[in-house]
Formats: sequence, structure tokens, C-alpha cells
Amino acid sequence: MKKRARQNHTPAFKAKVALAALKNDRTIAQLAEQFDVHPNQITSWKEQLLAGAADVFERGGSTKSSAPRSISRPCTPRSASWSWRTIF
Repeated sequence: MKKRARQNHTPAFKAKVALAALKNDRTIAQLAEQFDVHPNQITSWKEQLLAGAADVFERGGSTKSSAPRSISRPCTPRSASWSWRTIF
């Protein structure tokens, strides 16, 4: 069995797949076969879309965020070591 190379999907592709999953006209397995991605990845993208959907209708918000959000704590001597927690 040959190992597949890691794929980098565009945000537009992820949105397309997540929206197709929200329609519920096909199963996750069928969508995974159609878009050639793992079913768990579709579920993850769908959850991310649902979690961020309210931000679209936020009052006073713009279409693009002007300041990037920090995904980890500031680097201090105690938190300087790399861990999975800082990425996710």
C-alpha cells in the first residue's frame, strides 16, 4: 500500500466541501469519495464552518479581519517549549 502525499486544500475548497456536507443530500462517505478527502476531515471542516458562521453576521464587523488573531500564548520561558497545545 502506497502512502499518499500530504495535501494542502484551499479555504475555498474547504468551504465548498463543508457546505456540501451541511446540505445533507449525500452521506459523508459519498462526499469523501467525491472530493477525495477523508470523512473525518469533512466532519472537522463542517464543525469549523458552523462554529464560525455567527461571525459573518456580527454587528460592526468587516469582511476581513484587520488584525491577525493569536492562536497561542505569548512566548515566555515557561511556555517556550513546543507542544501540540500551542498549535491547536
